[in-house]
Parts: sequence; structure tokens; C-alpha cells
Amino acid sequence: MTQVHSTALVDPQAQLDASVSVGPYTVIGPHVQIGAGTTIGAHCVIEGRTTIGRDNRIFQFSSLGAIPQDKKYAGEPTKLVIGDRNVIREFCTFNLGVPGAGGVTSVGNDNWIMAYTHIAHDCHVDNHTTLANQTTLAGHVHLADWVTIGGLTGIHQFVSIGAHAMVGFASAVSQDVPPFMLVDGNPLAVRGFNVVGLRRRDFSAQRLAAVKQMHKLLYRQGKTLEEARAGITALAAEMPEAAGDVALMESFLANSTRGIAR
Repeated sequence: MTQVHSTALVDPQAQLDASVSVGPYTVIGPHVQIGAGTTIGAHCVIEGRTTIGRDNRIFQFSSLGAIPQDKKYAGEPTKLVIGDRNVIREFCTFNLGVPGAGGVTSVGNDNWIMAYTHIAHDCHVDNHTTLANQTTLAGHVHLADWVTIGGLTGIHQFVSIGAHAMVGFASAVSQDVPPFMLVDGNPLAVRGFNVVGLRRRDFSAQRLAAVKQMHKLLYRQGKTLEEARAGITALAAEMPEAAGDVALMESFLANSTRGIAR
């Protein structure tokens, strides 16, 4: 039997695996699906068309699947999709998507999401991210794998932050942050590249050297963005072990819509 506290209100139409645990005074709506091994603390509200995967830990007072904070939303059947093995701490708020933008807000796998984090409509948080206390994502934000966000940071709508990037404490992010970069401040500034994070992920010496060179091309040699991109492309032949990292940077720069933080 599912372990549901006697004071919790779980709609009979909700689909909860038998191993799900639900804490006191939590409310779960009719369109919610929750996978095996997930635990939900006290006083949570999980509503809307929300799907939650396996082995998540959702702490008390979180609100998941509420309607988006968008005046155009008119009750359409949009979604929130959360993957596996995420830790979602106290007072987090994740909203449904809106029509016309895919209609899905998503959180991937193995993310560490600290208290008071807000993930707005149509955001996409990939895998292995760390979002410190009071990280605020406006609509349509994309965080790629292994991104780290410092506490009290606000991220403007439609911003993308590339894989392995790190944003420091109390930053205002209004432009795209390329992969691997280390940024902070208000106004935002690029301080270097995320060498500590990359070493923790066992980047080889050649891959670290390639990332360092990409940082120099973008930020230390006075090049235009076009000139920097040409130099980055050439690195794939010079440092074949880092070809995947170069391709990741090339793709990010080619698809940036808000312009990169420079």
C-alpha cells in the first residue's frame, strides 16, 4: 500500500506507485502521476498535469504544478514533468507550461534544488544541476547539464546557460552564459571558466586546455564574436580529445538568442 498520512488529501484519480510516501496535510490532485520510491513531505501541494519520476525527495511546503504566472494562461492542459532522483527542498515552486511555447516545464534527473527555488513556466532544467537557495528562473529559461547557480540569483526569461557553467551568488543573468564559463555580479561579468567544476568531473588536461583557450578567444583577446567562433572551430583539429567540448560551444553560440554575456 502507498504510505499516505491520514491527514493528506490524495485525489482518487491520482496515480501513485505503491512505494510512494506522502506526508501530513499534503494535497495531490487528480492528474498527478508519481513514480516508485518518491517521498513527499508535509504540507506540499502537487496539482495540474504533473508527472514525477522515481526516487525523488520532495521536502515540506513545496508547490508543484500550479498554473503559470502568465496572464495569457486560460486553463489549457499544460504540463510539469520531473524526472528521477531529484532533491527538491522546502518552499520550492515549479509551474506548468503555457500554450504556444511547448506547454511543458521540465526538470530532468539527479538535480539538487535548494529551498525557495522558483522554476517558471516552460523552463527546462536538464540533469545534475545545483540550484542554491532562492534561485529564480523566469519563463523559458534553459539550464543545461551540470550547471551550478549561486543563491539569490535571478535569471531573465529566455536565457540559456550552457553545460558546466557556474553562476555566482546574487547575480542578475540577462544574457546567455556559454558552456564552461564562470560568471557573477550585477551587471553580470565573466570571471573565468569553471576549472574547479571541470576537474571534479574528471576533465583531462587536454580538455581543460581547450576550454581555457575557448575562454581566451571569447573574452581575453579583443576578438569579435565571429572571429572568436572561427578560432574555436579550429580547436577541434588541434585538440581532438576536446572535439566534443568544442562542438558543444559551437552549437551554443550558434543558437544563442539573447546574445552571450561578454
